[in-house]
Amino acid sequence: MRTRWSLVPALLLAGMLPAQTPPPAAEAAQAGSAATLPALPAVLKAEYLWGYADARGTGKGTCNILLEPAKGRVVLELMGLGERLLLLEGDSGAGYRIRVPRQDLDRTAATLGAVPLPFFPQLASVDALYRLLAEGAGPGVKVTRRDATGPVKLNYQGTDDRGKEVMVWLERKRWEAEAAKAPPA
Repeated sequence: MRTRWSLVPALLLAGMLPAQTPPPAAEAAQAGSAATLPALPAVLKAEYLWGYADARGTGKGTCNILLEPAKGRVVLELMGLGERLLLLEGDSGAGYRIRVPRQDLDRTAATLGAVPLPFFPQLASVDALYRLLAEGAGPGVKVTRRDATGPVKLNYQGTDDRGKEVMVWLERKRWEAEAAKAPPA
């Protein structure tokens, strides 16, 4: 008999395929917000608690994120019950690779927008992922609590590959943004 926790990897995959593309208005909003925001950090390290619910079950764990927006680099790791459920890594030059060990899933894509992310709306770039985390900007994303750094609690409501509703909760536990270093004089 499967417990609700053994369904977590299946739930993750259910939200991954097919990739959802943001509506043109959302892409325009993401592009428009870039002009009004401060410069992106050289490196962002963040940790979130996550929760997931859909018609088939629930799950929870941690999400660790490393972003280097200037290089288009991302490392995103989802952990649940002491094991890695998902690993996304890559950069804009070499492409992106997503692995789900329990499902023997290993896929690559040339752009971040082509990688299905189960916990976020489909995002076109690392900059858009940063904006989602730093401001709560993204289709289906709602900020429920903020502090001086930005969103502390985020909710994402979307649909899976079967058109069924899914809900994701993120709660920020760590946020370390390193500014770009000035070149030596």
